[in-house]
Amino acid sequence: MKQSDALKQLRAFDQKGRYVYTARDLAKVFSEDSWRALRATVQRLTAGGILERPVKGVYVFSLSRHKGADTLEEVAKTLRRGEYNYVSLESALSEYGIISQIPVGRITVVTTGRKGEYRTPYGIIEFTHTKRPLSEVLESMIDRQRPLRVATKEAALRDLRRVGRNTHLIDSEEANA
Repeated sequence: MKQSDALKQLRAFDQKGRYVYTARDLAKVFSEDSWRALRATVQRLTAGGILERPVKGVYVFSLSRHKGADTLEEVAKTLRRGEYNYVSLESALSEYGIISQIPVGRITVVTTGRKGEYRTPYGIIEFTHTKRPLSEVLESMIDRQRPLRVATKEAALRDLRRVGRNTHLIDSEEANA
């Protein structure tokens, strides 16, 4: 596919708010006939600065109007698509003011998928696997109009204790409020 045609397609999807893709997504966006043609198109777009590859298997439209504070969460959501994921542990507790430290350039995510840590240009994504039943996972998160849902205060505290993280940073007054 020509670079100009690919740019038109990516801009059309960007207007709808979509700017983070997997390789499979790009195959559908570009309607390439073969994986070889897709690979060549993606390599050209990456070399031309139109696509970024923050982590293996994920691509970001670098000219997107939507890139910003939520890009790290969008990348995390794309990495574990098809799984239940929510911001929890230190990231959520910091948002609630229960711990005084603010994780800068890092997001902690509880997932029903694989655990792992990914370093991206947007920050570090740390996935922690949970074996809890799906009903309990769904009750643990709330929608805050962000790419990923966020753990409730109680769930974030429970997750922190459950995975054996350091609890000395917890402000007990805030946790009980």
